Amino acid sequence: MSRTSAPTLGQVMRRPRWIGALLLALLVGGGFAGLAQWQMGHAVKINSDSAIDSETPIAIDELNRPGTPVNDTAAGRMVTVSGTFVPGDFKVVENRVNDEKTGAWVVGHLVTDASPAAHLSVAIGWAPDTKAAEHALMQIDAAEQAPVDLEGRYMPAEGPVVPKPDQDPWVLRTMMPAQLANLWAGFDGPVFAGFLVSHTPEGGLTEINSVPPLPEETVNWLNLFYALEWVVFAGFALFFWYRITRDAWEKELDQLAIDAAAESTAAASRDETAAGIGADADPAPKLAPPSQS
Repeated sequence: MSRTSAPTLGQVMRRPRWIGALLLALLVGGGFAGLAQWQMGHAVKINSDSAIDSETPIAIDELNRPGTPVNDTAAGRMVTVSGTFVPGDFKVVENRVNDEKTGAWVVGHLVTDASPAAHLSVAIGWAPDTKAAEHALMQIDAAEQAPVDLEGRYMPAEGPVVPKPDQDPWVLRTMMPAQLANLWAGFDGPVFAGFLVSHTPEGGLTEINSVPPLPEETVNWLNLFYALEWVVFAGFALFFWYRITRDAWEKELDQLAIDAAAESTAAASRDETAAGIGADADPAPKLAPPSQS
């Protein structure tokens, strides 16, 4: 009698029964993954209570006093200011990105109409390169400086950048009101710690894009923990399918081993029986000795 060959684990997994079980496990795991994604979406929330209205313009003096640091409440707010630009104090700041294009800003020195007057650095507009920015600067500086009403976004000062050995140390690359104040021809009065990104470009310059500050975000750690739990459950669904499939395969191997052992025992028993029958058979009859008369 021929013995049935033992199947491999892969052969058992490809049987219709276990393929159907795999599809069910994938369906359950997909549901758990969807729940994990939903929990992750609720794990990080925008703290609307701490959000401020950054787009409604407010007078700059009401938001930040000259000479005081720019705090989180003031940074990125839309402000209004009135004043007059000082001739000769216009500068070019290089390495300015606008709409993913690198160019230069033209910045000016504005003396506010407040009493007492204060001094504010204003980014007037953007140019695609330094040459175009210098050309616009000359046009703006040559015009008569009349009082202006500006609206724009109030930004904190940028950090200093140390020029490389091969770079011109006199080229401005960051917006630092303290540095600009040292380059102004002369002034008397307090200086705003931040600078204004004007939304009213002049001299053919392009308006500078300024983005509002991002609202504060909070992490809900409980939702994050639940999301990780659902991911574990999704993995467990697939592991459970693998485990029960492997168990079925191992049971089948055990049954084949039992059947093979039983078959060997039966064969041995048949051999012993045949041998016993042969031993119990009558031997050939012996002839009686002749009688003596």
